[in-house]
Amino acid sequence: MKLKTLVITVVVLALLCFAANRLARPPAPPAADARIGQTVLAPAAVDQAAQVRISDAGKTVLLVRAPDGTWKDASYYNFSADFSKLSTFINDFTTAKLQRLVTRNPDRLARLGLNDSKVELLDASGRVLATVTLGKNADSGGRFLRFDREPQAYLANLTSWLDSDPKSWADAALLNVKADDVARVEVGFAAGGAEAAAAPPKGVLANLDKLTKFGAAAATESVTATRSKKDEPWAATKPRPGQRLSADKISSVLTTLGGLRFSDSSDPADPAAVAAKAHARTFQLTTFGGTTYTLVIGRQPEEKKLKPPPPAPKPAPGAKPAPPAKPAAPEYDTVPAGPVFAWVTSSDPRAPINAQMKQRAFQIDEYTFTSLPQKPDELFEAAPKK
Repeated sequence: MKLKTLVITVVVLALLCFAANRLARPPAPPAADARIGQTVLAPAAVDQAAQVRISDAGKTVLLVRAPDGTWKDASYYNFSADFSKLSTFINDFTTAKLQRLVTRNPDRLARLGLNDSKVELLDASGRVLATVTLGKNADSGGRFLRFDREPQAYLANLTSWLDSDPKSWADAALLNVKADDVARVEVGFAAGGAEAAAAPPKGVLANLDKLTKFGAAAATESVTATRSKKDEPWAATKPRPGQRLSADKISSVLTTLGGLRFSDSSDPADPAAVAAKAHARTFQLTTFGGTTYTLVIGRQPEEKKLKPPPPAPKPAPGAKPAPPAKPAAPEYDTVPAGPVFAWVTSSDPRAPINAQMKQRAFQIDEYTFTSLPQKPDELFEAAPKK
């Protein structure tokens, strides 16, 4: 073979080998996504946010940062937001990390449930700073998500639940007074029992202040305990021979009243609230700092209504009149007790609770009411013999 032919053959074979190698080589892996390993929400974005909007199941919650730095539940009468709940929720997004890019395929994206469940951070003007749309939970753990309307989805080790009930984001605390801060407590008892107060005078229901005064007047008996220092024992303003105040009972009352929380709210003119007010008890807590909180708590008691007697049967035509029937035993329908409502006012006119009470009527748990002492005797115990 001539040298020229041999050289040409070697070159051709080399080119063929190079081409074959290129065709057989797997494609280069795509460049790593820069977001992998980063948190779902950057702390810097959270710091800039003045509003947080949470949407899920057709409902929306809007939490807004007020000029003084506190957060308000704008979607529920602008009540103070539960800051602890909000902090925990946001912390989940600033600590959870993106684990991998799941897909950019539109068909796969459509199967991940990335619809209307989302968290948005907004500035004070309402401009959206960041949006995270949440999809289904992955079988292996974590949750699918995407940012804004980007055409790709990620998996993050996120377990947060989107609570879109506006009421549940409101701070439910009606009062937050520590027992150690209380210098005086007055426990009122309605005449004839905890729920036997008489109806209010005509026209009194139109004014919250009058209602509060009525609640105080309805309690015809009360027990007042005082102390000059938090470590001193409680003393009754009206001592009983051979008895003393029960420290455990007073402590229980302070814990119950000082941490009063609402479970629901309604319009101040709610008939159930009006009826509760007419059967209320009044309590007062006075702090060592001199602030007095008045709590009016009550509910419409259970009621038994006499059933009308059944009509007497008509005699058959031509029949002799039947002898008078023996009177039947009366029967009653029982109307269950209504929900428990609480009204709280502060002696400090600037206290937010005063304005809040004019907005809504607040229900509290039944147990909170029934766990309070029902009779004055329950607050006393036998004094030790000297």
